[in-house]
Amino acid sequence: MKGQRHLTIVIKLGSSSIVHERTHEPLLSILTLIVETAVKLRKDGHRVIIVSSGAIAALAAVGQCRLMTLWDNLFGHLRQPIAQILLTRNDIADRIQYQNAQNTVVELLNMGVIPIVNENDTLAVTEIRFGDNDTLSAITAAMIQADYLFLMTDVDCLYDKNPRTYPDANPIEVVEDVATLEADVSSAGSSLGTGGMSTKLVAARLATSAGVTTVITRSSNPGNIANIVRYCQSLKGVQGDPSSQPLTPADDDPLSRSTASIHLDMLSKPPLHTRFLPDPEPIRDRSFWLLHGLAAHGTIFIDEGAHRALASKAGLLPVGVVDVEGQFAQQEAVRLVVMPAKSSIRPTLLNGTPLASSNKPDADTKALIEVGRALVNYSAAEIARIKGLQSTQIQEVLGYADSEYVALRENVSLTRREKGNRPATPDVPRTVSGEDCTKQAAAENIRFG
Repeated sequence: MKGQRHLTIVIKLGSSSIVHERTHEPLLSILTLIVETAVKLRKDGHRVIIVSSGAIAALAAVGQCRLMTLWDNLFGHLRQPIAQILLTRNDIADRIQYQNAQNTVVELLNMGVIPIVNENDTLAVTEIRFGDNDTLSAITAAMIQADYLFLMTDVDCLYDKNPRTYPDANPIEVVEDVATLEADVSSAGSSLGTGGMSTKLVAARLATSAGVTTVITRSSNPGNIANIVRYCQSLKGVQGDPSSQPLTPADDDPLSRSTASIHLDMLSKPPLHTRFLPDPEPIRDRSFWLLHGLAAHGTIFIDEGAHRALASKAGLLPVGVVDVEGQFAQQEAVRLVVMPAKSSIRPTLLNGTPLASSNKPDADTKALIEVGRALVNYSAAEIARIKGLQSTQIQEVLGYADSEYVALRENVSLTRREKGNRPATPDVPRTVSGEDCTKQAAAENIRFG
């Protein structure tokens, strides 16, 4: 299609979307429509990645084989090549491995292949799991700098109240910032899945921070994907985005007519969905990898001066370190948390857990906020010995000085919360209730991993 911008679209399918909850049999009617949708998008010139769940529902290793055979048969009827990619967090914890995974997906897309990504459940243990495929899909979308991430689920969109309980619940169509969201996300997900609506908010926060438009919509009508993309691109065209051309439906597009609930013209009302707008200053490449590709092994508490220095692109010096929590080695990732200068309440992390050490300085009445991640030059024990000291004293205290910095600036990634951007995405959320999601409380009440 001439003049059309070709997009990269990630489609995440939950277990309940493709596997029957009671019989655990594949939902062939839904899978067929998903395949038709993906192939239609490919024929329009777009690049498509599917993050497919459902293997745990069929017992990991056996389920992976069965699921991929099913995908291969369905796509084979339309002569569309596919490739399976299995990931664990360990696969992207190393920078080279992360880049290899990134290059592999990009090369497959360039070859016209549709990659099907899933967590390697047969090998993953708790310490190296992503936790759910919502998070995996967001990391995948960010890793390849996708344009859209579709989180397909069993509801049309987010609502301000539970629509099953309150008939007057209103749909939430557009979210500019997840931290300001007031929605009912009390659904815990099906018995097959590993997450519910709250994990989708985590995924939306992570993906939008990387500049990916994220959409929640109903999985039973996958033809809506093309219509929603067409609508969003039309909006961008009207708003003067020179890189976006409206996507007009083809005259011979039977998929849109057969699987979508309505046929769209330019700016007519799209299928019901919730759209999370991307951050205007996205965090990408190495900064994103530092923030979200690595599991934190501990916490370094820094003073406000050190935080300002990091924001000004300086490295983290030992004089700015207030305390250390956890056990970690050199070149492992840690959280960076700012310790308020003066207060009277013993510090707690965002999940409300008191810090383990008994000699922590007093902290503010507000929960401590994670401001970034870093790869450190010294172990936890070494940093505990040199905290608060000048760099010239490291040699005297430790007997050696590998670096004057606790962490080099190139190994530090800030959430840029101080500039008003979205805060860091938690690794694993607990619960987020609609009533608790007031304008800043949503970010404060979700635990950082």
